[in-house]
Amino acid sequence: MTDPRKTDECLATGATITVTPIGRVHNGRVDPGESDHWGDVVSTIVVEPRFGEACLTGLADFSHVEVVFFFDRLAERQDYRPPSRPRGRADLPEVGVFADRGPRRPNRIGCTVCEVVSARGRKLRVRGLDAVDGTPVLDVKPVMRQFLPEGVRQPEWVDRLMAEYFDGQPEPPTGTEIPGHAGTVLR
Repeated sequence: MTDPRKTDECLATGATITVTPIGRVHNGRVDPGESDHWGDVVSTIVVEPRFGEACLTGLADFSHVEVVFFFDRLAERQDYRPPSRPRGRADLPEVGVFADRGPRRPNRIGCTVCEVVSARGRKLRVRGLDAVDGTPVLDVKPVMRQFLPEGVRQPEWVDRLMAEYFDGQPEPPTGTEIPGHAGTVLR
């Protein structure tokens, strides 16, 4: 059995954990500040070659996956102690850092449950992943009913916050080249 005092000591020393991405997100969304309309976004997660061409075998049999990723484009907040308003919106209450799912969080880890569109070779296509193009993916896990809670409860302000988050994607401007994707033009 682990001695809880040793665990607390480890946390207090600022132990470093090293994580290596398993792949990257590709979807054409490049602005991390554009934070709504993720519901229709189809992303391809390209898994690193070190996992082999059969690494996604069986995943297409699941309707959803949970994608764990790293918010690599935004810095952590300077101070997490004072509560803040989600997205800085005055109509929402101040909440502590662990009552919000924003990207400027400790360790900048994000996780989203997404619909599986397809899984072939090292390419996993998902719908509804709220991560911009190039985002490092840390893990992918199939969603299993046995891990899902029943009777989820949340405060009413979350409905206002999330009202347009997963709504359809706005139409991008036509003829716009996607930065970092030579020759890729939105139509």
